[in-house]
Amino acid sequence: MLLGALYAVSRVLSRSLDFNETLREVLRVLHDEAALTRGLISVVHPTRGNLVIHALHAPESAGLPPIEYGPGEGILGLILEKPRTIKLARVSDEPRFLNRLGIYRPELPFIATPIRVGGHLKGILAVQPETPEDGLLDERAQFVEMVANLIGQSLRLALEVEQEKSSLREECDSLRRSMRHQYGFENMVGRSAVMRRVFEQARLVARWNTTVLIRGETGTGKELIANAIHYNSPRARNAFVKLNCAALPENLLESELFGHERGAFTGAVEGRKGRFEQASGGTLFLDEIGEVSAAFQAKLLRVLQEGEFERVGGSRTIKVDVRIIAATHRDLETAVEMGDFREDLFYRLNVMPLNLPPLRERIEDIPEIARHLLGKIGDNQRRKLALSELALHRLAAHPWPGNVRELENCLERAAVLSEDGRIDADQIRFPGGRERRSVPRPAFAGEPATAAGASPAAASPALDDPALSERERVIAALEQAGWVQAKAARLLGMTPRQIAYRVQTLNIEMKQL
Repeated sequence: MLLGALYAVSRVLSRSLDFNETLREVLRVLHDEAALTRGLISVVHPTRGNLVIHALHAPESAGLPPIEYGPGEGILGLILEKPRTIKLARVSDEPRFLNRLGIYRPELPFIATPIRVGGHLKGILAVQPETPEDGLLDERAQFVEMVANLIGQSLRLALEVEQEKSSLREECDSLRRSMRHQYGFENMVGRSAVMRRVFEQARLVARWNTTVLIRGETGTGKELIANAIHYNSPRARNAFVKLNCAALPENLLESELFGHERGAFTGAVEGRKGRFEQASGGTLFLDEIGEVSAAFQAKLLRVLQEGEFERVGGSRTIKVDVRIIAATHRDLETAVEMGDFREDLFYRLNVMPLNLPPLRERIEDIPEIARHLLGKIGDNQRRKLALSELALHRLAAHPWPGNVRELENCLERAAVLSEDGRIDADQIRFPGGRERRSVPRPAFAGEPATAAGASPAAASPALDDPALSERERVIAALEQAGWVQAKAARLLGMTPRQIAYRVQTLNIEMKQL
């Protein structure tokens, strides 16, 4: 009987990491299968050091009483004072037995043994055999000691798991604080008026669960804004899940978003949660939302409207609480007119639109963005990198079809070409040699601004040579203009004040013709 009970106890202890529930179940098994009644488990309080009743299995008791035992106080207190097994043939024969619970029968035996973890006393297991002493007290005491040993091992595992959970919680909290700092709006790069307006709108919408549609060309930083909204929202403690809708075919996209049940398709050997379930309580970022098919748009619309869906191959309706941030580079209004995008889905997504301007429309942000990106590149290369003023002006002359992503690639190429970490204009190279021609460059710090309406005159092909440095281009323009600064300024799309500034800063000696 005791061997079968020991096996049953070991199964209970291996089934669950909910230690409170497990201990109650162990006491029930001892009562039902080992005839050891009125089981009690007390634990050592971590700060006071007293024994506190933690689990009790006794029909006579209505619940756990608020009773504690100090060292030397009653039989349990004796074990707390000097850990050892105590076995009594009759409870009534021991004057130090207090019976504070009032549930133990005086004519029956009593067994109490320490629960140890790593050699340290963590608690006590006490039971009362349901029959008078029959010569098997020693055998039952050994059995109770084995059960206490199993409980100790299980407690050690539970403590390790709890410690690991605590460490993970601390790590997650630290990571969230780091992410919130990294994506804080005060740390966002860009001081142009249009970007400050975008940051302010994002900061305001972050407080609420409003659906956001981020619009802008590829490489403008849509995912960066989505990160900032999530990590500065009340949902920041929960998951931020991302999915690029253009990266998957429709059949895989459905499984990725909604999950699938076991056997739903070939290779589905087990059920799997989709991105919506993973993001429940948090935020789901759907990048390139304009690329999903019309058939899939209907399925997506239902989730956005009702907050519920079924996994692929399943029939159970799953409800989720997810905040949606979508992004696209497409003109969705035109897509709606052409019948390529559902109008009802467009309005469901376009609750709070954020429009990110292309880099060519905020050239004044290039110096700050470039220095920020160069810092990241320098960290990877483990050295300091710096940009010259001429390099910055060359960056400003480019139309940036690839936006910030292209700028980062350009700077990384330039850093590779720089031996000493200083990047000059001749190390700034663009695919195809394209540079800005007709749009006047903005004034950087300390440089006069371009006059409104200034426009460049036709430039010589020599001025379009991408291999020319800034100084060489200015000299070429001056030579073409007969060293008349006003004419050279028109060739370069500058004002006379700007060309004069460059002549001075580039140390160009003016010729008198």
